[in-house]
Amino acid sequence: MLKVTDLTITLPQRGLFQGLSFDVAAGEVLAIVGPSGLGKSTLLDWMCGLLNPPAQGRGVIQIDARDITDLPCEQRRLGLMTQTPMLFPHLDVLGNLKFAARQADTDFSALLEQAGLAGTLHQDVATLSGGQIARVSLLRTLLAQPQAVLLDEPFARLDAELRSHIRPFVWQRCQGIPVVLVTHDPEDIPAGSRVIQLQDYAC
Repeated sequence: MLKVTDLTITLPQRGLFQGLSFDVAAGEVLAIVGPSGLGKSTLLDWMCGLLNPPAQGRGVIQIDARDITDLPCEQRRLGLMTQTPMLFPHLDVLGNLKFAARQADTDFSALLEQAGLAGTLHQDVATLSGGQIARVSLLRTLLAQPQAVLLDEPFARLDAELRSHIRPFVWQRCQGIPVVLVTHDPEDIPAGSRVIQLQDYAC
């Protein structure tokens, strides 16, 4: 269970939102939507421990009743995937996956084949298509065995046809993990998800 309690985020001259609380169970997707400028990505930064001044956040975040609010980013066990996946350009696909893997006996070839990426194990990431990059990025995120996954407009840079293929892949791979999705596109939200309108909490 991922839980955020009474979160307020402010900038020097104004507040973004206040009093935001939610919980996300394992296997559930919570979608956070709203116009640009309300602080959706800033919310995910705060959850990951990546919120930088001058923005300030006050609230509590817990994973399975463990308070992680004051832990550094690397100790929070949260996976973050953004609309601009950041693969390491100096590593091939295998190197990128190995960097994150927590299990030494991972069968990377089988994992890539399951993702429709057979034959890319030693491929230069600069030669991958947008859809391939998205899938490798998600696999790398999940290989770190996060206790929750945060998705910040993960499909925004993909064309419509590719998005229709990548969405089911993402939701299948995130089964059993709490997921928080930030998006502008209602079609990105899987059926049955809860939705929070961030403007309801605007300062």
